[in-house]
This record gives sequence, structure tokens and C-alpha cells, in this order.
Amino acid sequence: MEKVTFTLRPGEEYIVLLQLLKIQQIAQSGGHAKMIVEDGLVQVNGEKEYRKRKKLRPGDIVEIDGAQITIGS
Repeated sequence: MEKVTFTLRPGEEYIVLLQLLKIQQIAQSGGHAKMIVEDGLVQVNGEKEYRKRKKLRPGDIVEIDGAQITIGS
């Protein structure tokens, strides 16, 4: 499993799930990111996440397709 840490920019409290998927190049577009989430392919902190606008904060762990992304501050 590939493990990556995504660091929030100074002053940012969170990143929205769809934005993270696009920035990390897991999704090619916003529409693709929505489909990935709607299909239940994303887990946040060990549970399937269906909220496209889920706010990810430092310490949250996102898992998708064999990759693990930890949100850092």
C-alpha cells in the first residue's frame, strides 16, 4: 500500500474530499472524483465515505485503490 502525507497550506483548516482526489491525481476531473465517491470507493478513517464535500482535517486518513493519504498540518 502506498502511503502519502498531504500537508495543508498555512492557514487552511481543511481540504474538501473532491479537491484532494483531484490534487493527488486520483481523479482526472471533478466529475470523475464525484463518481469515485458516489460508488463507495473511498474510505475516510476506516469507513466508506459518500459525502463529496467531506472536510478532511489533520489526522484524517483517506484510503482508495491501495493508496493511503494522511492529512497533515
